[in-house]
Amino acid sequence: MKISHVLSSVLQYCYLLILTVYLIETHQTEDISHNRNGDSTDKNASDTRSTATKRVAERCFCKLSGTVDDCGCKVERADYFNNLKVQPLLNNLLNKDYFRYFKVNLKKTCPFWHDDSQCSLRDCAVDTCNMDELPTWFKEDKEHVGSKEDKYSQKANSEHSCEEERKLGALDKTISDESKQAFKDWSDFDDAQTTFCEIDDELSTEMEYVDLLLNPERYTGYKGRSPHRIWNSIYEENCFKPQTSYGYVSSTRRTGLCLEKRAFYRMISGLHTSINIHLSAKYLFPSTLYKAGGWGMNVEEFKRRFDPETTSGQGPQWLKNLYFTYLVELRAIAKAAPYLEKESFYTGNETQDTIVRKDMKTLLDVVKSFNDHFDESKLFQGDPIEAKKLKEEFRNHFRNISRIMDCVGCDKCKLWGKLQVQGMGTALKILFSGNSIGPDSVVNANQKNSFQLRRTEIVSLINAFGRLSESIKELNLFRNMMS
Repeated sequence: MKISHVLSSVLQYCYLLILTVYLIETHQTEDISHNRNGDSTDKNASDTRSTATKRVAERCFCKLSGTVDDCGCKVERADYFNNLKVQPLLNNLLNKDYFRYFKVNLKKTCPFWHDDSQCSLRDCAVDTCNMDELPTWFKEDKEHVGSKEDKYSQKANSEHSCEEERKLGALDKTISDESKQAFKDWSDFDDAQTTFCEIDDELSTEMEYVDLLLNPERYTGYKGRSPHRIWNSIYEENCFKPQTSYGYVSSTRRTGLCLEKRAFYRMISGLHTSINIHLSAKYLFPSTLYKAGGWGMNVEEFKRRFDPETTSGQGPQWLKNLYFTYLVELRAIAKAAPYLEKESFYTGNETQDTIVRKDMKTLLDVVKSFNDHFDESKLFQGDPIEAKKLKEEFRNHFRNISRIMDCVGCDKCKLWGKLQVQGMGTALKILFSGNSIGPDSVVNANQKNSFQLRRTEIVSLINAFGRLSESIKELNLFRNMMS
């Protein structure tokens, strides 16, 4: 009985041991199976998101191939030429002192409506500099201390800290003592030159230099009714549109418009697109509990601005218009190459001035080597009287747009808006100057009695072209991220 009892106990123990092992293995197997199912679920969700993004990319970039409308150049050739040849040269050139300082009046009042300056962030405006902080040649100007009333939306008060708002909207107006002395030398040099035309505000006491490198074009939080009114005014009142269409949302070919009016619209649309790409590519992400905030490329913001489903089908065409504006300004620089090759690019720093002249010559050689330039000779043809009337209408519309820039409520946005519009205006001035119109037409230093570019026009022309060039590069980065 004792042996039987012991044997029975051993068998029960073995049974329990085997059962325990079985249950453990079964439980582990279920855990493994559960984990595999979870991994599969996560992977499926990731694949779904990736597929959705690719589909949006296909929609957004569906028109970025083939010939640019009203031009002979293909998008693919413009991409290659810009990203591999032009961009590196421009980046190097725009860091030089001659191009980094832009003289501008940010205090002009809006001529069309009361400027409510409704940024979504406070401190979009810039404090006025003390006279001691200004370049020496400003000393003769009478002292002006402006009273500034900061106006901002209620939403801004509750959502953003003062420090964040100041970083986003305020201009960095730091100017070194060396630069201030250089500005005086620049002014003396410019005053000795024969001028072609007077730039708005050139003699105003409110003109001031701004360091563009300290104030990059990027997201500032400027949104809502104020910027919408700016663009609506540009498109609805100052941009040509067909009689049968409403606003800037119209057919691809801008049905009912002649070539000149289509060109005008596409240039403005391309500028608008470039600005929106910069705001999406240099977007400020907020800090969260798990991730630090910072500047980066915001794919969701890009999709919101250009996906056909959120833009009434127009987003892809807007992206293509960027290339049209790029090609127009590229052509202007090529036409002005003989003039720019003789420019001294004076800053008083002989070593740097020599480098700038050399780098500019390299850029101009590359620009001239492009075989598919925009042909301005196709514009303003036909009946001479009608062509002259259309050209004057063209010019007046563009002047109005440049004046609308003074209605922008955020100083950093106003700075870049004024610079890019002036750069585009300089390009148009070049295209319709010279001894002829067309692919073989040039403007050069021998035409100074009939044509001249001031320093501010050259600075705005190259910087504006640099903004378009940067946009095309960023556009390709977005395409890669989404594809």
